[in-house]
Amino acid sequence: MTVTVAAASSEHVPAILALLEEMDQFYGDTTKGSSEERARQLRDALFGDPPAAHALVAVDGEELVGVASWTFLWPAVGLTRSLYLKELYVARSRWRSGVGTVLMRAIFEVAAKHQCSRVEWTTDVDNHNAQQFYAELGVQQLTSKLFFRADAAAIERGLK
Repeated sequence: MTVTVAAASSEHVPAILALLEEMDQFYGDTTKGSSEERARQLRDALFGDPPAAHALVAVDGEELVGVASWTFLWPAVGLTRSLYLKELYVARSRWRSGVGTVLMRAIFEVAAKHQCSRVEWTTDVDNHNAQQFYAELGVQQLTSKLFFRADAAAIERGLK
């Protein structure tokens, strides 16, 4: 396995889209919108002005086999910034092959380069494979935080 990690570019959009659709299927979500609409959303998020997120891709030969997307959050401890890892996904055919570890190392390198005081992320409580993967990385699981989400309907309703 010769996996290389690089910043996502617009050339990667079709392959990232396919990988994220696989991720949606894994989580039981239905792909919404046309392929063209989803590609536009992805391009706007990663390459818009300003970008809403950043992404790294893991490539083996010509095949995109993983993606990690993140944003920076501020403030973190001491008025520093933190890196929030929104998604880490490896093609199902490549699970347990080391691709996730390569991507996590690259994410930590990005965090160090930007002097982040933390890298944070969440995983679903029933995603035991992800939990095992993160435990094997030796990172701390926090139990002191609760995760809240307002979905599109709640946003539309506002705080009434």
